[in-house]
Amino acid sequence: MDAFTAGILQRIENTQSDLHRAREAGDLFTMDVEQAELDDLHRLAAEYGVEVGARSA
Repeated sequence: MDAFTAGILQRIENTQSDLHRAREAGDLFTMDVEQAELDDLHRLAAEYGVEVGARSA
């Protein structure tokens, strides 16, 4: 796995964790921000052919 792929997958994982914490806290603003970031990361991954798979679930 190259550094770009590893970086994207790590950022997705981190963002999912942040989104989960925001949901648990009921922080709607942070939930929106993290969801937008996650959507962007998934778009970027798809654009560059990075298979996200089960790791992002």
